[in-house]
Amino acid sequence: MEQLHAQLAKAITELYPSLDIKAELSRTDEQFGDYATNVALQLAGRLGRSPREIATELTNKLSDIAGDTVKDITIAGPGFINIRVSDEQLITTLKNATQKPQVYSGQKVVTEYSDPNPFKVLHVGHLYTTLVGDVISRIIAATGGDVHRVNFGGDVGLHVAKSMWGILQELGGEHPDKLEAAAGDDLHSRSKWLSSCYIQGNTAYEADEAAKAEIVAVNKKVYEVHAQNDHESAFARIYWTCREWSYDYFKAFYNDLEVVPFEKYYPESVTTPTGIQTVQEQLNNGVYEESNGAVVFNGEKFGLHTRVFINSQGLPTYEAKDVGLIMQKWRDYAFDLSIIITGNDIVEYMKVVQKSIEQFMPELTKRSHHLAHGNVKMTGGIKMSSRKGNGLLAVDVLDAAMEAAREAGLDNRQTTLAAVKYALLRSRIGGDIIYDPKESVSLEGNSGPYLQYAHARARSILAKAEGETLSMPDGLDAGERSLVRKMSEYPEIVERAAKELLPHHLCTYLYELAQVFNRFYEHNRVVGDERQAVRLQLVALYADVLRDGLGLLGIEAPDRL
Repeated sequence: MEQLHAQLAKAITELYPSLDIKAELSRTDEQFGDYATNVALQLAGRLGRSPREIATELTNKLSDIAGDTVKDITIAGPGFINIRVSDEQLITTLKNATQKPQVYSGQKVVTEYSDPNPFKVLHVGHLYTTLVGDVISRIIAATGGDVHRVNFGGDVGLHVAKSMWGILQELGGEHPDKLEAAAGDDLHSRSKWLSSCYIQGNTAYEADEAAKAEIVAVNKKVYEVHAQNDHESAFARIYWTCREWSYDYFKAFYNDLEVVPFEKYYPESVTTPTGIQTVQEQLNNGVYEESNGAVVFNGEKFGLHTRVFINSQGLPTYEAKDVGLIMQKWRDYAFDLSIIITGNDIVEYMKVVQKSIEQFMPELTKRSHHLAHGNVKMTGGIKMSSRKGNGLLAVDVLDAAMEAAREAGLDNRQTTLAAVKYALLRSRIGGDIIYDPKESVSLEGNSGPYLQYAHARARSILAKAEGETLSMPDGLDAGERSLVRKMSEYPEIVERAAKELLPHHLCTYLYELAQVFNRFYEHNRVVGDERQAVRLQLVALYADVLRDGLGLLGIEAPDRL
């Protein structure tokens, strides 16, 4: 595509040197060609001439410039130009079938995702953002980026105070020696126990004024633990032990998902001092304002809403902690791009935080990109609410997938992970996703296991012909051309997924590629055909592309399934 784009640009410049216009090429249906452009329609308005007349001029000029790289160029409709590249040009793409455009070369990219809070159980939102963040990070790294994966979580704040209050109720006071007996001795039971304590504290906070006052006092006490670096008091020992339990649980969760480990975890206790300092400095510079004893950012000035950054008790809010986080990331990495992946419920919140930072460090907001996603629900629609304890947990989705896989005769952890990952990644980021366990493990539909099977099938064909000669084609018949044409799209798809930060482009492509191969294999004999050597080579390259693409999705491509 790059070569054709350059040739088309040269044709436009030579024919219409006074016009500055950017021509776009897009993939078109195979029956019309390989690429299409509507640039003649764009030029027609500028030149006051017929689009087809301009298309004819461009077609003739492009044919001269492109030479043997183009097989034929046709005009369709009012002036659309369809281009079919030569078989020889297509064949050259096979030499670098899995090569990826280095669109992030030289760029330092920080990807922040997952963001679980200690003292709470992981819900399906954490599962989704962990998988999406992992894949986006893989794609950026594969396209040249120097990627740094980071995680952010609230180890201080009101939710921690609610959890600690609930823990103290369960222990009958500050009794760290009772922790293990109350919570159990394995990560899963401990995480569930901590979550139940949070739910207990949250319920009390909303329903009981006396309990609410106690929780507010506990909140201050947690901040004091950090301010005094207290690890000895009974309260501190309970806090640090439970926080470590949460961290161990998170690490085990990530390990089970087989995602790339995080480079750094930013707890709010670390970002808070930086956030408070920054907000107070910028209060003096007029970015933030005092209001009823609190420090706020007046978002109304910018068409947003006003939010509190330091409350009237002098404690930082989430907003101040997020200010501290971006400042810490900047100090640690001096990034070219910072990607933050969260649920879409905090879009407006993030706009206010970013707008406030823009007033004193505009370069940071220019380099920051907030990617928001919708909710994940199981078939039938389970509404998530971790505060009430009736939410859809990460483990619920994994357990449902495992059960569906067993029922389908695919009792295999790699298949289960492929099912969940692909099902959550194949939809465009932004909208809600309905997860259907049975559909996700199907070997006959658009699923992760289907693509694993497609790869295994290709490898089995090669295994049967082990020792046979493979050779690159010097020409292509119709079926071979369709397969090679589809494989040649891979670098373009990876580039698009990288630039748009949308993994679903890759999922769609891999599914379409597998379907093209199925049609090829159905109508073109491989082993025993006079073109066996060429077709075995195409099968091998197809399997390589499929494996490479699945690898970017964090999915294993087994040789057998």
